[in-house]
Amino acid sequence: MKNIFCTTLLSLLILSVLGCSKDDKTFAPGITAAQVNTIITEGSWKVTSYSATGIDETSSFSSFTFSFSPEGVLLAAGVRAKVGTWNSSTDKGLVIIPVAFPSEINGPFEAITEDWSVLTCTNLKVELKHTSEDDGSIDLLSFEKM
Repeated sequence: MKNIFCTTLLSLLILSVLGCSKDDKTFAPGITAAQVNTIITEGSWKVTSYSATGIDETSSFSSFTFSFSPEGVLLAAGVRAKVGTWNSSTDKGLVIIPVAFPSEINGPFEAITEDWSVLTCTNLKVELKHTSEDDGSIDLLSFEKM
């Protein structure tokens, strides 16, 4: 009887460890849209990581610096400037940042034109996640303050 209990316990432990992944992300607990607004509108930001469905696309944004204005303008300054919009709101306890670059078609900025959920938000780093409603694929986007 003791062996069955130990075997079951060991099996459950192994399954719980294998079920966890470094890529598992939980959403920022307790952060508000107002706090995100305060943090993200201070200074300039650089994309330090962008993966679309597990494919690293960070280099598409390596030459751009992003500025989020309190008025909702998102400026990507680089070789060519891109102007978009952003805001933040709370939906079902999550802070959501819709980003839109309406003039971009079939380019990297079209790819980040999404509603992003805030995973983490500090004075130095903002991590975002988008889950596709179509197929459940996950995109991850990280900004770090310059």
